[in-house]
Amino acid sequence: MAKRVAVIGAGSSGLTSIKCCLDEGLEPVCFESSDDIGGLWKFKEQPEADRCSIYRSVIVNTSKEMMCYSDFPMPDHFPNYVNNSTLLQYFRLYAGHFNLLKHIHFQTTVRSVRQRPDFSNSGQWEVVTVDRDGREETHVFDGVLVCAGHYTQPIKPLSDFPGIDTFPGTIIHSWEYKDSDPYLGKRVVVIGIGNSGGDIAVELSRACEKTFLSTRKGAWVIGRVVDRGLPLDMVMMTRARDLFYWLLPRALLNLILERILNQRYDHKLYGLQPVHRILDQHIVINDDLPGRILLGDLAMKSNVQKFQGSTVFFDDGTVEEKIDAVILCTGYDYKFPFLPTSLSSGSDGDLKLYRRIFPPSLERPTLAILGLFQNNGPIMPAVELQARWASRVIAGLNHLPPAEKMVKSIEKDVQANLKSYPSPKLAALQVDHIPYIDSIAKEVGVRPNIAWLLLKDPAVGLRVFFGPCSPYQFRLNGPGHWSGARQAILTQWDRVAKPMKTRSIPEPSSFGLISWLGLSGGAALIFALMAIGKC
Repeated sequence: MAKRVAVIGAGSSGLTSIKCCLDEGLEPVCFESSDDIGGLWKFKEQPEADRCSIYRSVIVNTSKEMMCYSDFPMPDHFPNYVNNSTLLQYFRLYAGHFNLLKHIHFQTTVRSVRQRPDFSNSGQWEVVTVDRDGREETHVFDGVLVCAGHYTQPIKPLSDFPGIDTFPGTIIHSWEYKDSDPYLGKRVVVIGIGNSGGDIAVELSRACEKTFLSTRKGAWVIGRVVDRGLPLDMVMMTRARDLFYWLLPRALLNLILERILNQRYDHKLYGLQPVHRILDQHIVINDDLPGRILLGDLAMKSNVQKFQGSTVFFDDGTVEEKIDAVILCTGYDYKFPFLPTSLSSGSDGDLKLYRRIFPPSLERPTLAILGLFQNNGPIMPAVELQARWASRVIAGLNHLPPAEKMVKSIEKDVQANLKSYPSPKLAALQVDHIPYIDSIAKEVGVRPNIAWLLLKDPAVGLRVFFGPCSPYQFRLNGPGHWSGARQAILTQWDRVAKPMKTRSIPEPSSFGLISWLGLSGGAALIFALMAIGKC
């Protein structure tokens, strides 16, 4: 009899978790509190408590080839960077293709997840749910996959801004922001320069009389489009580049990368210059921020010192008067109130997770939390690998190390990140994309063997090493092997070009989007083999 697994949430993490359970012979039962799939990416006019919320104009920061599920490429006619409605179309295509919807109970909320009395032997969980009619039901499951998202609890640090209680205008968090219509012709201060802060400030600058973007530490900023007009992540996120970065001293690499970005636009001149080095924290991805500053519609400001009515004072001594609204882009906290409190440590509700997935305190590894991390790459392929590993652990096909070893691993990861992220809770969330997904893929048994590929299938091997670290690489062999993975890798640049070919232009027969692969075979192989020791 198949083990039953509760999947909490039907967003991008929940959908792939359902499929991964099916792949491993498990019986998934998904509980989704809303009436549709999509989670974070389902736009709603009004935010709902304890749920993710997005603004109308949101565009993903990772390209379609890098963010898709590993055995289901996005349609070639989709744009390279999709909006939320297009991404929802993709989720529906994915759910339909793999027949996932029949496993989802919509408008059903999980109230509690508790270990059964015989948990040390059975590893089973008691899950209490409430459906749309208010009926409560208790279920027993052999495993639980938590896919409930972590952008649900907006942080509003109002106490950091003396006098804010005297401000007569509106104050909202980016969680509440939907579009620029309410701010037409107004003077607005946006506090915080993460990806959301940059997006919202740029959008407001096209409608407001004046927009001010206040930042405490500054940020390094880069657009989605880089050399030859190609997607940022497909050019930058390669195994060859990752190896090159690993070989160089970190200080030298910081200098090189900062120089490259400053050649695009001088961050100091634009008021963006951060206090941290480029590799120490996440880069802000924004195509338009420098342009809006150049046009004068958007002004960079230092940290807000205090409020005095509608006047805002900044740390650098400057003052802005007649401010109508303040939008806080100050991040999110997370909480899973349905989980046992014993899984959390400390007053801040921090969850100690081995490889950002498994609580080491459990006697039996039958509960996993997916997507609770922050990385410098696409999230969906990483979550998919998490789900593949977690479903195999619950099925008994993979095993975790002893609890003591897992705790030491968690502590080591946190210590490595504390220099850049002083908060232990925030430091614990950080992972480096390629090393992280490779480590999970190794556990699943699907990490690509580059040396073998170069010898047996050099056309694919060269693309895997020198080309984008796209998700298809993790379907070439091992559990969950997909016969279409090789062709998906060979044709990934064709799908990049497809949506842009809207006007017929005669081209030389030698031209091609992947002409950069015309490297000397010997030189390429020599450089690629340098990675064997690391792979």
